[in-house]
Amino acid sequence: MLMIPGQNQSWVSEFILLGFSSDPTTNSILFIVFLLIYLSSVMGNGLIILLVCLDSHLHTPMYFFLCILAMLDMGYVTTTMPQMLVHLLAHSHTISFAGCWIQMYVFGALATTESTFFVVMAYDRYVAICHPLRYTVILNWGLCIWLAAGTWNCAFFFSLLHTFFTMSLPYCGPNKVSHYFCDSPSVRSLACMDTHLIEMVDQVLSVFLVVVPISLIVASYIRIAMAILKIKSTQVHNKAFSTCASHLTVVTFFYGPSTYIYMKPNSSYSPERDKQVSLFYNAFTALLNPLVYSLRNKDIKRAFLKAIGHSKVDY
Repeated sequence: MLMIPGQNQSWVSEFILLGFSSDPTTNSILFIVFLLIYLSSVMGNGLIILLVCLDSHLHTPMYFFLCILAMLDMGYVTTTMPQMLVHLLAHSHTISFAGCWIQMYVFGALATTESTFFVVMAYDRYVAICHPLRYTVILNWGLCIWLAAGTWNCAFFFSLLHTFFTMSLPYCGPNKVSHYFCDSPSVRSLACMDTHLIEMVDQVLSVFLVVVPISLIVASYIRIAMAILKIKSTQVHNKAFSTCASHLTVVTFFYGPSTYIYMKPNSSYSPERDKQVSLFYNAFTALLNPLVYSLRNKDIKRAFLKAIGHSKVDY
């Protein structure tokens, strides 16, 4: 049975994740596509982590932060996609209440960490371009580790609050989640009580965790643009803009879909559209990030060539 009898009503003990399709042929095709995306994401981000760890030339704050970004991408894509892949081939699409709780918490924590971590990376670019001579003094290793640890701790705390508020709601049926993982808006829509207050709290948290980071990133890049425009050398212009382009690209890939999912009013909730959009910022962003950084970054290319045995690599 899917319901545990209580004193006056039944309580959901597990959820059914509806996924994308009920057609076995379609699911088989989706399984192959998503498996390739997942493996490519893990290998791409894993390669960046490996190169940063092995090459001493990449032991700088910029690549330390890039390594952490790759770890985050590997983490939150692994939180959702392996289970989705199993459900595409299995007859049962259930997830226990505790499993749903954990998945929502870990995914929210990693995604929130990445959201705030983009601000740290923007600050890194600001210091590198606006204060190049003091770069290693300002961004010393102690500050780098403190910034990294601070973003992780704050994100895991906020995600705990968010998940607790969502999963403490009464769920007495139905238990079919119109999503491929336990996403908060999709699960909360099944609660058998008025969730207006919880939605308001969620909106406040979303503003704090989305609008504030975006505002800080924009402010950083305004200062960066002003500093670049003061430089007369075209070569320096191109190099400065190139180092910022990769970060701005991944920021756009991440914040565009996530802003749509978590900042829109509840009245415009659309399960099918939300599944497609969340798939982009969950799976495709983790796949695109290593491509963006490796294709546009000469240091990463040199480290890769060195790793595969090209001895004559100039830094």
